Amino acid sequence: MPANESEKDAAWATINTPLTLQELEVFCQDTERLFRINPMLIFKQWTALGSNCYRFSGQNISQEKPFDFDLRLTVRQIPGGIQVDYQGGLKTRTTFVFESTPNNASYQSRLTITDNYDGTPEADRKQQLHMVDKSITVWATYLQQYCQLWKKWSHIRLWRWYMKTIWQPMKPSGRRISYILIWMAIFELFLILLGAPIYFIK
Repeated sequence: MPANESEKDAAWATINTPLTLQELEVFCQDTERLFRINPMLIFKQWTALGSNCYRFSGQNISQEKPFDFDLRLTVRQIPGGIQVDYQGGLKTRTTFVFESTPNNASYQSRLTITDNYDGTPEADRKQQLHMVDKSITVWATYLQQYCQLWKKWSHIRLWRWYMKTIWQPMKPSGRRISYILIWMAIFELFLILLGAPIYFIK
C-alpha cells in the first residue's frame, strides 16, 4: 500500500504480471479496457467527453444488492502510474502504480490498484456503505489473468480484434456463456476427429 494512503479510507490489491514495465504502462493507457475487465461492473454507457475525460454509467454487482452508478472520470498521469479521479460517486479516485520486479523474479512487473474514498466525509461514507465498491480483489485477479493472456496472444492480430471488438463489449454473463460454448464446440470437434478414423476403418 502507498505510504500516503490511509488504510481506513482505501482498499488495494497488488498483482504480479508477465509484462515488462513498459508493456504494463502501455497496457494501462486503455482506461476503458481496464474497467471492462472487471466482472463486477455491468456497463450501460462509456462516453468520451474530452481528452482523458469520460462518462461511465452502469451497475456494480459486488454488493449483495447491486447498485447503479453514473460517474465522470478524469484520467491523469502520476509518477510511476496513472490516477482516475471520480465525480458523482462515493469513491474519490483509483490509482494504478507500476513497478518492475527483481531480475530473478518469475514475473517482470507489479501492478498495485488502490481505491480511495478520502474525499467523502466519514459520516457520509458510513451512511452509504451499500455503495462501496467491493470488487477490487476480483478485479485484480481478472486483470492478472488478462495480462497473462495478453503476453501470450497479443501478437496475433485476430486475437486482438476478437478481444477488442467481441469480448470487451460483452456483459460478464455473456463472456461466461461464450466461454462455455467455445469449449463445447472444441469438445464436439474432438469427438468428430476421434470418430472419423473409426468410420473410415469400418
